[in-house]
Amino acid sequence: MNKYYTRACNFYFGSVSKKNVKKNKSIPLHGNTKISFDKIEIIGRKKNKIINIRDISKLSTKLKKKVNRDLKNIKKKKTFKQINLSDIPILMGIVNLTPDSFSDGGKYNKKNLALKHVNNLLSNGAKIIDVGGESTRPGAKDINPRKEWDRIKFILKILKNKKSFVSLDTRKSFVMKNASKIKVDLINDVSGLSYDPETINYLKKTKKPFVIHHMKGTPKNMQLKPSYNNVLLDIYDFFENKLKYLRNEGIKHNNIILDPGIGFGKNLKHNITLLKNISIFHSLGLPIMLGLSRKRFIKDISRENDTKERIGGTVSSCIQAYLQGVQILRVHDIKEINQAFKVFKELQN
Repeated sequence: MNKYYTRACNFYFGSVSKKNVKKNKSIPLHGNTKISFDKIEIIGRKKNKIINIRDISKLSTKLKKKVNRDLKNIKKKKTFKQINLSDIPILMGIVNLTPDSFSDGGKYNKKNLALKHVNNLLSNGAKIIDVGGESTRPGAKDINPRKEWDRIKFILKILKNKKSFVSLDTRKSFVMKNASKIKVDLINDVSGLSYDPETINYLKKTKKPFVIHHMKGTPKNMQLKPSYNNVLLDIYDFFENKLKYLRNEGIKHNNIILDPGIGFGKNLKHNITLLKNISIFHSLGLPIMLGLSRKRFIKDISRENDTKERIGGTVSSCIQAYLQGVQILRVHDIKEINQAFKVFKELQN
């Protein structure tokens, strides 16, 4: 039996989008009239086709039913606990309290430097602060949960007194439980909630918002010749199956974010395919987050080995994601990315 997927495409922005929506020429993305689209791509594992939304009525009864079901998810207004999804992109600032992260390992391990970094992120436009105490770079080894917790607890105590939305980057329920006693608003588990069997129980009990992240393998082996039948559709199916599993486990709320995991068990071709077609995940009906900042695929394209010299590639990748309606961007260089979007969005109006 053939399975088909619906990807919104041909987006409009700002005043042009609002005019098109008013004239029923385009469909607002998640109820946001500032971003809309007038075409969809119907994707199968053997063939694809792009049609105007006016031509949906001409599809076969079965396919039309599937497309309209997906469109319902794409059109539905998105709400998320404590996050305003109407003004995108939402920037998530990275605070790595690790000695071995790929980009800034060891840079903020001292309390005064970490505090200064957090204040800079917030003052320059970060709406979410993502705190992590374990490196998940390619080749990274697991660390003891207590060691991970010892690295991050001081910054969580500081953030408790600030009006900020705190994301916790961890795979371990021990760290999640301890962090919840201080300050955590979102769980960002790069393992796709599969590393620690207790994580699902923790999320079910606390009803804490969380990210479903895709990673093929583990940080230690994920970049050893990753392969897919179809990277885009395989990851879509992963999310779909994971959501069904979570619903069956009793997690019913929709405070869930999807992250396809750029660079986590993907080669250059996989990453480019995902970025070019990232809007397919809107039909799952949940916000999308991407971590593009300073990633290796930028090096592979630009030949820039120094991670700190990949801001240009990060900006262009973030704009590509925004142009397909991605809501949350996880980045190191908040000031530069925020400035880029202020200018870009003003030029669109």
